[in-house]
Amino acid sequence: MLYVLAEYLGFPGALNLIRYLSFRSGAAVATALVIGLLIGPRFINMLRVRQGKGQPIRSDGPQSHLAKVGTPTMGGLMILVSIGISMLLWMDLANVYVWACLLVTAGFGTVGFLDDYDKVKKRSHKGVSGKVRLLMEFAIAGVAVSLIVSQSGGMLYLPFVNGPVIDLGWWYVPFGAFVIVSFGNAVNLTDGLDGLATMPVIIASIAFMLIVYMVGNAKYAEYLGIPFYLGAGDLAMLCGAIVGAGLAFLWFNAPPAAVFMGDTGSLALGGTLGAIAVVAHHEFVLAIIGGLFVVEALSVIIQVFWFKRTGKRIFRMAPIHHHFEQLGWSEPTVVIRFWIVAFVLALAGLSTLKLR
Repeated sequence: MLYVLAEYLGFPGALNLIRYLSFRSGAAVATALVIGLLIGPRFINMLRVRQGKGQPIRSDGPQSHLAKVGTPTMGGLMILVSIGISMLLWMDLANVYVWACLLVTAGFGTVGFLDDYDKVKKRSHKGVSGKVRLLMEFAIAGVAVSLIVSQSGGMLYLPFVNGPVIDLGWWYVPFGAFVIVSFGNAVNLTDGLDGLATMPVIIASIAFMLIVYMVGNAKYAEYLGIPFYLGAGDLAMLCGAIVGAGLAFLWFNAPPAAVFMGDTGSLALGGTLGAIAVVAHHEFVLAIIGGLFVVEALSVIIQVFWFKRTGKRIFRMAPIHHHFEQLGWSEPTVVIRFWIVAFVLALAGLSTLKLR
């Protein structure tokens, strides 16, 4: 809204700063951070009163987690509110790419909310049927990717390769939807310890803030040999809003957590990062930068597949962060070491931009 107002007035005086994407991206970080810190205490109290016993804790999970009984969930709502207000203030309301990504944010957040609500209401960790969830997620992601393809086409790019590999055309829609849904659920699976998913999401968002800024700048894109899409740079504001909202949430989610993100937040954040990667046509770079989430998801897939085939487990418990807990690592140790891995992977992903 502020961008539209400044544009209408011709960017006079101090409002000229709003013209610059770098300023609006920084403003999005600050706005989301301040809003999250301000609404956090009352929001958490409201959730605690309404939910009573809080999020159900898995009886077959690590025994140390039983101490978390009574902690409210759906804290992702706080993140979504912070992101939403920040984006409406600073975004260009005519940018289709931003709206497509926000559709995923809101849509996946709604799916996650329904799942969290079902868990709290039924006092069970199962929630909404997995098939129903996936159907809704693919429908939302499909619409979003269709909007993206209508603007940028369906070119597929690979790390270390200069130029597009193949034009998928409208077949890019199911491919992009798969990326978004997969990453949304990968982040969801990672969100099992206090702060475990939040910081890697922040790290990945910072990395993609740089990527979309360069993808949206013709000179940088040409120099690096990456695709150029006019308007994609505005997603740097969305990445910034995720960073600000994530930091505010981490303030309350730091061990011992006062609130859990829940599927409301993890699905929305993961899906949004997937959508941003689809807009930038850096889906495979996302798999590197978000490699921690990929490994978490693969650990579950491998565990389930192997157990059904042999009746035996490869990991002591899945997702893999629980495996390390069972090995004797304390929760803070797992979280901080996984943060370090996420940071290293983000650097590795960014290094691919020049290695074309």
